[in-house]
Amino acid sequence: MPTFLQQQHGENAISQTPQEAEKQPGSNGDKRCLLLFDSRALGRECLARTLINHGLSMDVAAFGSIDEWREMKSDFPPVGAVLLNIGARKARDLTAHISGLAAQFRPAPVVVLSDSDDIAQILQVLESGAQGYIPASVGVDVCIEAIGLAMAGGVFVPASSVLAARHLIATEKQETSPLAGMFTLRQAEVVEALRKGKTNKIIAYELNLRESTVKVHIRNIMKKLKATNRTEVACKLNEQFSGDPNGS
Repeated sequence: MPTFLQQQHGENAISQTPQEAEKQPGSNGDKRCLLLFDSRALGRECLARTLINHGLSMDVAAFGSIDEWREMKSDFPPVGAVLLNIGARKARDLTAHISGLAAQFRPAPVVVLSDSDDIAQILQVLESGAQGYIPASVGVDVCIEAIGLAMAGGVFVPASSVLAARHLIATEKQETSPLAGMFTLRQAEVVEALRKGKTNKIIAYELNLRESTVKVHIRNIMKKLKATNRTEVACKLNEQFSGDPNGS
């Protein structure tokens, strides 16, 4: 069964039907609600009550699925925002679902609540059309602010994940190949293939080149490395990438 909680000033949240809410003094029939989707009945009711009790200035209509909402949507206030709790599920398995919600409820924003703060998952959710990603590690007040930001046209992502991504980028820069800048892009591709011991024919096939062109690239690579043959090229490359001049 769906749960409908009406925001009340100075009082605790009350679970009621939309019809009962209309009878409450001071209720606003034009007020929009937060549509909460969570497949777990206890989880969605607890979350709805928590949001209301912490000052969410919207009513909350909580459902287990979009199908439940479709059956009863005419009985509820217009949707101001959608909060989808995916729990521990992977975003890659829900991209179509998130995209569908974003399309159906636009211009109301879709915000995703998840147990994970993985940056790859966050990017998948945002690319699917969501306007916010809230990890379960944040507090309720941050969750409410994130919903408000999305409704104002912004996009919320956790700062911790952004900082983690920045750290990864910095690490990648530090781990840049010692041969960076020595070769052209195509030569670098040939270099990587040589390090893996691939033949000229395979390199030509994989890079969509003529074998004669591959040979030219290898000769130029040999000159830059001051190597006399292909074997010496491979040895020098492995020494450079391992950082050990002895190749051990």
